[in-house]
Amino acid sequence: MIKVLHFKMYLFILLLFPLAMFSQNNVTGTVTDGESNLPLPGANVIIKGTTTGAIADFDGKFSLNVSSFPATLVFSSLGFKTLERVVNSAGVVNVKMEESATSLEEVVITGLASSTKRSNLANTVASISAEDLTGVTAQTEFGSSLTGKFAGAEIKANSGAPGGGISMRLRGVTSIFGNQQPLFIVDGVYVDNSSIGLGNNIVSEASGGGNTSSSQDDASNRIADIDPEDIESVEILKGASAAAIYGSRAAAGVVIITTKRGKQGKPKVTFSQTVGFRSPTQLLGLRDWDASEITALGGDPNAPLRDYEAELFDQTRVSSTTRFTTSGANDKTDYFFGVTHKNEPGLVENTGYEKSSLRLNIGQKFTDWMDLYVTTNYINSDADRGFFNNGNANRTIGYALAFTYPWEDLSPVDGIYPAGGAGSNALETVALTTNEERVNRFIASATSNIRLLDTGNQKLKLVLQAGFDQFTLRTRSIFPQALSYFRAPTSLRGVAIQGTTVNTNYQLSAFLVHDFNLDNGLSFSTQLGNFFQDFDRNTVVTVANGLNGSQTNLDQSTNVSTDQNIIPQQDTGFFGQTEINYQDKIIGTLGIRADKSSNNGDSSKLYYYPKANLAVNLHNFDFWNIDAISSIKPRIAYGEAGSFSNFRDRFTVFDGQLIGGNSGLSQNLLLGNSDVGPERQKELEYGLDFGLLDNRINVEFTVYNKKVEDVLLEVDFPTSSGFTTKIQNAAELENRGVELGINANIINKQDFTWDSSIKWWKNKSEVTRLDVPSFTEGGFAASLGTFLIQEGKSVTQIVGTYDASAFTAEEIAERDPEGDGFFVYGNAEPDFQMSWSNQISYKSFDLSFLWHWKKGGENINLTTLLYDLAGTTWDYDDTGLDPSGTLANGPYRASQAFVNPDPVIEDSGYIRLREIGLYYTLPEGFIKYASKIRVGLSGRNLINIFDYNSYDPEVSNFGNNELGNNVEVTPYPASKFINFHLNVNF
Repeated sequence: MIKVLHFKMYLFILLLFPLAMFSQNNVTGTVTDGESNLPLPGANVIIKGTTTGAIADFDGKFSLNVSSFPATLVFSSLGFKTLERVVNSAGVVNVKMEESATSLEEVVITGLASSTKRSNLANTVASISAEDLTGVTAQTEFGSSLTGKFAGAEIKANSGAPGGGISMRLRGVTSIFGNQQPLFIVDGVYVDNSSIGLGNNIVSEASGGGNTSSSQDDASNRIADIDPEDIESVEILKGASAAAIYGSRAAAGVVIITTKRGKQGKPKVTFSQTVGFRSPTQLLGLRDWDASEITALGGDPNAPLRDYEAELFDQTRVSSTTRFTTSGANDKTDYFFGVTHKNEPGLVENTGYEKSSLRLNIGQKFTDWMDLYVTTNYINSDADRGFFNNGNANRTIGYALAFTYPWEDLSPVDGIYPAGGAGSNALETVALTTNEERVNRFIASATSNIRLLDTGNQKLKLVLQAGFDQFTLRTRSIFPQALSYFRAPTSLRGVAIQGTTVNTNYQLSAFLVHDFNLDNGLSFSTQLGNFFQDFDRNTVVTVANGLNGSQTNLDQSTNVSTDQNIIPQQDTGFFGQTEINYQDKIIGTLGIRADKSSNNGDSSKLYYYPKANLAVNLHNFDFWNIDAISSIKPRIAYGEAGSFSNFRDRFTVFDGQLIGGNSGLSQNLLLGNSDVGPERQKELEYGLDFGLLDNRINVEFTVYNKKVEDVLLEVDFPTSSGFTTKIQNAAELENRGVELGINANIINKQDFTWDSSIKWWKNKSEVTRLDVPSFTEGGFAASLGTFLIQEGKSVTQIVGTYDASAFTAEEIAERDPEGDGFFVYGNAEPDFQMSWSNQISYKSFDLSFLWHWKKGGENINLTTLLYDLAGTTWDYDDTGLDPSGTLANGPYRASQAFVNPDPVIEDSGYIRLREIGLYYTLPEGFIKYASKIRVGLSGRNLINIFDYNSYDPEVSNFGNNELGNNVEVTPYPASKFINFHLNVNF
């Protein structure tokens, strides 16, 4: 019995000894925000020169075993200055951290489940905070809130209509016929950003009568559903070198959105109210008519002249955004709840955008080894976008205005509108038509971290993630029989269109994350996992014409037709990535992703996308002794990414036919290709980052070369086969570019701070291989200006026909060396872009503003041409365009129509004051129960400097089609905004 007792005592001593030894070297403490004294959960504590460290818990507390003393502890946290503290013995070390004026300590995402400090990055990853997105002024939607805020992008608002509609191109053209919009990821969910036509083409005949699918329907795209007020941060992976881990959906870049969550401390309640005023950026005005000109066009010179443009567009509309949030966190649970309601009337009567968004994010820590974080977002929106853009029947509002003379009286008599000389009455179209999009959307994600191993130098966790995105888009267009152009018995006699799209995406992924730290300062962070993604879209558009009287129901019509488009897709694969870090001096990453998809010709084939990068922080080496240069990092990165082929490309399509009075099928002339695969991008990026004056000035310089191989084209196929075309990987593109960013903390005093940032970037594209003859794409006709895809030339070059009689043989040989009948008249790609942002704080005042300069890049301005053909152009009688000096501007442009497009191809450059905001924070205690009250005045697009001869250079008749988004035909006019803000924190 005594022997057993002694054995247990020895065993107890042996177990207690390492615990006693551990406690002797244990350093504990709390990390807090030096300004608010609140804990900083997630702060990193590392023993300098090693990778041994700890992470502060929800209360900011940490515990760290130090093997020997003295030791230097390095404390770091997102948005705060890195702090070093020397400890000579075990005990308690409490630290307060100060906010950082630079972004070097910012943590950014480098993989699907890992992140790293910006100072260790080998890629350029643009980061945009919540303050950058919505802190200066109110935003209509998420896409436009990014404009001018990071290098390497061309972002355009494609329409002035409320409700969204942007195109975003990252580092140049990445496809010709494929998707060129980046992948958007919200809290891990791959969200759909489709732009789905409304079926209005049957009325506008923009793409030919009867075709229900058209990119000219001025539809919004679905990233507009995301409420920018919910967003905590945005990270943009602009090229394959950074985005390769996202594989076959990342060729056009990746936009990673993280929404807000509760923070440690007292529960917070916020209320904000914004009231805004919307007015047109620019109006075009009337031609300077005289009596003889009116008489020549059959008008009455004594009739009063009405400015119908001003009547329709020269309005000031009042919008409002109301927001309520509550959030909080303790050591086990964090939550964030937010509600936003936005009401934004358009310039034009019966147009506008209304949206309600509700978000609930909850995190729960069940044990020390398991947690769960769930995000949910419900959106309901209603947008009426009016009836604008191109039309071949003179029925859209802008088209009708071009051919409406100011002496005409278009007002209704006894409720009946006159037809008008244009073939339609613009006032009537505004008053009677409906063009509506209604969206119900639910986005949710769930992420669980299960810690499997946690020793002194190793950590292993299993991450399980699920995402879900479903929206129902209901579109409704009503063109009643009462419209003047539908009154004739031979007309369509009224049209009702209803569309329903149900889009459902879900994804499942599981991956292991392993961190391994060696005593020599070498660390490894590895992730390995797989995924499954399912995408399904079902669109049904039903068109009815020949409406019975004033009825608008589909069944109250003479003819009903239905078009259905189902697009399913399933993707699966695996990925792996390892980051190797030696004492924050040398950082390298190797990774690979493998994808297979039902969209590929061989759905079981894996396509591999590798990545590799290297960064060297020279300033962390002992030999660095240049005090003026605080940090310096050369870097190089390589990566590959892809873009899936379209769903239809692998199949031979059958079309519905009426055969002998019975329904049947006939073979489409497009032959499916069982060998079709994804387009593939390979990018090499290299650059140099350095900081000056204790990193108060930071410079980021990047050069990249992005090659896109296996570009998908629709090529000719021998007609003897029974087909005429086939989809093939048949071209290569190249984009070369330069990006420069300078961030400066100019003044940093207690009552006065001034931060400034300059970004400059340019891109040049080229078709490096083309397996088919040159072809035009993206315009209406070569005689009006179009885009020519030609080997050895820019992807975005604008060409057109010319009058051979106006040039010598030598001039023609020089300007048309290929002899294809085209001159090059311009390029849609800008010469460069530049932005300058400033944040200035003086005591309780905050001033922020952003200037954006786009130099060069041409548009095809067909709005002006239509007014010229009608003789109604605002500068019709001005002079200066005709080289011979014979004709005034309007007659000269009209004389060149359909022969020489040069006069309508215009410089679309501009200088804009994108945003400006002035805020004042009221003294603490001004209202008893409010902890902070902030009032402000802001504006968007208040100053617009450009020579472009229309409403705005940012236009697109073809929506977010990148190769056609520089063509303008009578768009919805752009707007500027003034907003008043009230923000209250309780």
